Amino acid sequence: MPQQKDIVKIAIQMPGAYPQLIQLDQKKPLTAVIKEVCDKWNLPGPDNYALQYADGIQTYITESNRLDIKNGSILRLTKAPGRCAEDLYKGIQSSDSGVRCDSLKLLADVSTDITFAQEFISRDGHSLLVKIVEDAHEAPLIMTHTLTAFMELMDHGIVSWENLSSVFIKKIAGFVNAKVLDTSIQQVSLAILESMVLSSSSLFNEVKQEITLERLISHLQVTNQQLQTKAMALLMAMLQAGGEADRQELFEFLEKRTLRQYIHKNIIHSSSSVGDEMAHYLYVLQTVRLNHLEARMRTPLDSYNQEQRDMLHVLRQAAFETESESGLSNERRRSLCAKEFKKLGFSNNSNPGQDLSRCPPGLLALDTMAYFASRYPDAYSRFVLENSSREDKHECPFARSSIQLTLILCEILRIGEPPSETGSDYHPIFFAQDRLLEELFCICIQLLNKTWKEMRATQEDFDKVMQVVREQITRTLSSKPTSLELFKNKVNALNYSEILKLRQTERLHQEETLAPPVLELKERLKPELLELIRQQRLNRLCHGTLFRKISSRRRQDKLWYCRLSPNHKVLHYGDVEGETEMPSIEALQEKIPVADIKNVVTGKDCPHMKENKGKQTKEVLDLAFSITYDVEEYSLNFIASSRTDFCLWTDGLNVLLGKEMSSESMRSELEILLSMEIKLRLLDLENVPIPDTAPPIPKPPSNFNFCYDFSQAEQ
Repeated sequence: MPQQKDIVKIAIQMPGAYPQLIQLDQKKPLTAVIKEVCDKWNLPGPDNYALQYADGIQTYITESNRLDIKNGSILRLTKAPGRCAEDLYKGIQSSDSGVRCDSLKLLADVSTDITFAQEFISRDGHSLLVKIVEDAHEAPLIMTHTLTAFMELMDHGIVSWENLSSVFIKKIAGFVNAKVLDTSIQQVSLAILESMVLSSSSLFNEVKQEITLERLISHLQVTNQQLQTKAMALLMAMLQAGGEADRQELFEFLEKRTLRQYIHKNIIHSSSSVGDEMAHYLYVLQTVRLNHLEARMRTPLDSYNQEQRDMLHVLRQAAFETESESGLSNERRRSLCAKEFKKLGFSNNSNPGQDLSRCPPGLLALDTMAYFASRYPDAYSRFVLENSSREDKHECPFARSSIQLTLILCEILRIGEPPSETGSDYHPIFFAQDRLLEELFCICIQLLNKTWKEMRATQEDFDKVMQVVREQITRTLSSKPTSLELFKNKVNALNYSEILKLRQTERLHQEETLAPPVLELKERLKPELLELIRQQRLNRLCHGTLFRKISSRRRQDKLWYCRLSPNHKVLHYGDVEGETEMPSIEALQEKIPVADIKNVVTGKDCPHMKENKGKQTKEVLDLAFSITYDVEEYSLNFIASSRTDFCLWTDGLNVLLGKEMSSESMRSELEILLSMEIKLRLLDLENVPIPDTAPPIPKPPSNFNFCYDFSQAEQ
């Protein structure tokens, strides 16, 4: 008799018949199960049938995925993949356009399933679709279904994109280039070209010859958001696949405002919301343009560079009406310059270039100060003269403030950081402004002076003022202002008193003004809940996790698995083939006794991060951790697939070593558990009897005749 865990209770539907409720024996061959189902409905030829999920993604059930079936699943008896593929292959070639259209529409739907796709491609069905596109005689609706089905089939990676002919590529590009064409055809065509571009450099070059940046930009002027997104996706793919010349071409478009104006007018202003995919593309474009400032940000001032020295003296001369220096002695000139550089706010007044040796912000700070002085000379002079007339301890140092403010703006705008694969935090204001960093600086340096006065700050309060200014900028940018004027109005309205009110409100909201007895209860509950989290972490380590080894080419990444023994004494690990289910401990050849583990290190302190110093992105650094073990200080190095896995493993390893858990995930879970437990403890349960044991589970009904057949109702 099969064990209970091998039995799954499911329902099987078929149009025109009452559902069957069966107990699926997972050890019985699938063909035998289908034969039993067909016999109950008196259906001949069980080989012509297959099972697939009735809800959600209607995937075919195969021997390889049958273990995913859960209790209560609803399956449908339908045509076998081979039979379905044969019928659609014939339907596509029908002389009746209605039959062709229906067949292609159904093909586009079922091609998402890899089992069907393999059957259809084995009959060379994809070549039939290519021929339909190359002939280009079909109606727009039929062509849309053809392209959609082709895209779904190719997405499985069974057939190489490089097998496509130049005629096919030109036809697809022609659909994109056409000024008047069904938008559905253009959307799918753009998606097909995107996949081509990302698949190989040769296809990228072919597509680049057929599609220009100007043509892609024209698709951003339409009102159809899906078409806009597909055009932007192809643009990003060409940027990713191209070389430095292609990136430079795109950067020139950004600098000429051609692309930015279209985006600001047709995507940001014309729609109430921007989709997640488009938001990511806008974030990437923003990063590409801002990162052209990285070289200046990482270059210190060279005291022997005459041009840079001249820029410093222009700053000084623009701030003060100085007498002619030509008749002064060298000593007198140096004394005068040092005095004025001190008033200007430089720490090293005899050699102000030393203040700009810190990278970042490096020369970028000099650029922003020079831009402010030349673009807004009155505001610049007013700032310097106003502060130089105050008492020494109350003056706001322009140069020191500018250097720190430039650094803050670089951090907020993430200049110098490569775009992450999931980033979407773009600033709409970026697409409305030519020199965003410089213009933001000009507004924020005046805001800083205003906040300095509101706080009645002294030199000792410099860091506090900069924290407030950072908060003012961050909060304002988070509201997504679409223009520089709107940013200016909002950030100036967010004065120091408003910041204090917001901080107080947030603090009160977090603390929830708990009464003393509740606070005491919270402290008593913490150890119990922390132990619960510790056990969960250890259980997670016992279950194990699949990790990827670092590789320059993702498709060649190797996988390995690591798990903790049930007695919590040994870590077992080893290489695995493919993303298989949890391997047994016996299958993992390598092991490390927990007693030999010395330490857990994270981020840039990891040995594998030190070896590749400067080559790893911040995203990888945030997911890296290592354990050192044995007397020789060997290390086992990890790159977690997500922040969640990183937190689970670092917490679990610290528990094994008897250390405190410190991840943000642990803190979040503890707060949630504390909140739930306290609310449960404070429920008004007076005169409510609480049983000591759980209520019994009722017996199942004698029959299931009350089951309603929805398929008949739909007919």
